[in-house]
Amino acid sequence: MKLAIIGGSLLKPPDSFASGEQEHVKTPFGEPSDNFISANIDGLELVYFNRHGVSHHIAPHQVNYKANMFALKILDVTDIIAVTAVGGITERMSPMKWALPDQLIDYTHGRLQTYNDINDDEVHHIDFSYPFDEALCDKLIRCLQMEACEFEKDGTYGVTQGPRLETAAEIKRMQNDGCDIVGMTAMPEASLARELDMRYAQLSLVVNWAAGKGAASADSSAQTRRHEVISMDEIRARISEGDAIAERLISRLISLLVDSVD
Repeated sequence: MKLAIIGGSLLKPPDSFASGEQEHVKTPFGEPSDNFISANIDGLELVYFNRHGVSHHIAPHQVNYKANMFALKILDVTDIIAVTAVGGITERMSPMKWALPDQLIDYTHGRLQTYNDINDDEVHHIDFSYPFDEALCDKLIRCLQMEACEFEKDGTYGVTQGPRLETAAEIKRMQNDGCDIVGMTAMPEASLARELDMRYAQLSLVVNWAAGKGAASADSSAQTRRHEVISMDEIRARISEGDAIAERLISRLISLLVDSVD
């Protein structure tokens, strides 16, 4: 196993990568988002990078997902944990709860979705029935339990274009479609990883209620929601709190994998 950790709005380079080696990787698909930090911890090979770049300057629709995933393949990565900040749609996905989605619905447009657009011989189809790797999710569940984190072990991740947040009507539509959380980066990241035969799982932290899904008022029914404007200050505060937890979870995961190798 060689494990890649992808950070985004959530998860700066973990302290365990402090002594790692930075590497710039060239790909046939252009420049990746950032340098890759490689480390070896007790025999476990690890790679970290941030899909939005070190200064968080690349918007979700501008990320070069094809270059990022291909660079990981060049680095011989076999397994990927992608850490994301998301909005909660259904009642069980409340702020500061962790989610391990098992399904997704792609609402993005105009993104370069496949490596098969340059195939001169034949189209190669992939099975994408279950986009997230169950074995990786099981390991993340153990880490969440060890940290005593509140979490949901399944759910559907709705992937929107960004960088704007969604309208209340769009979120209502997504809930009707079966989405539990909403984010902007799971696609085409997940499908490109599948095309390159790399196992992929998402570790998501709910940092806000999605549009039109504010906490129920004390004098209202559970179905009635306050139509609040989403506070970016609250989101940033929750991301800051979540960063420390995410780093502990990754540390737990690394220890778990090292022990399994031993």
